[in-house]
Amino acid sequence: MSENPLAERARELAARERVGTLCTLSKRHQGYPFGSVVQYALDDHGNPILLISAMAQHTQNALTNPHASLLVAESIPSGESVVAGRLTLLGDVEPVRHAKEVQALFLARHPDAEQWVNFGDFAFYRLVVNSAYYVGGFGVMGWVPVEDYSSVLPPLIDSL
Repeated sequence: MSENPLAERARELAARERVGTLCTLSKRHQGYPFGSVVQYALDDHGNPILLISAMAQHTQNALTNPHASLLVAESIPSGESVVAGRLTLLGDVEPVRHAKEVQALFLARHPDAEQWVNFGDFAFYRLVVNSAYYVGGFGVMGWVPVEDYSSVLPPLIDSL
């Protein structure tokens, strides 16, 4: 268990939210970031699990260059956005080899995905986190070592 308060807040935010902005490196416009909104669920180590289509630009980008990030922002009224928690998880996107192991996890967070989980062009991917940066408002920010982030016991999802 981590004793890093930023790690605890980062992991809680990642567990509470369900949607983030996946940023990949553009295949078409090399060197430029490409952002798109995706649903995610977390594995036991806090790595985001994604269910994405092979036709999606972000998937094609990640297959060309796996370096990516996922920006997760706290959902609060727009006038208070400067104090909202924000988390950027950096890592490499990789296919999940045993998809059945994460399918139940993902569908528990996103029951609506049941309609496309078996489409031939959709597959599960994992963003293997190697670094995290958390912002919790004015003066509350910093890099979170991946060991601290991944060792935090996740909060109970039902309570979030």
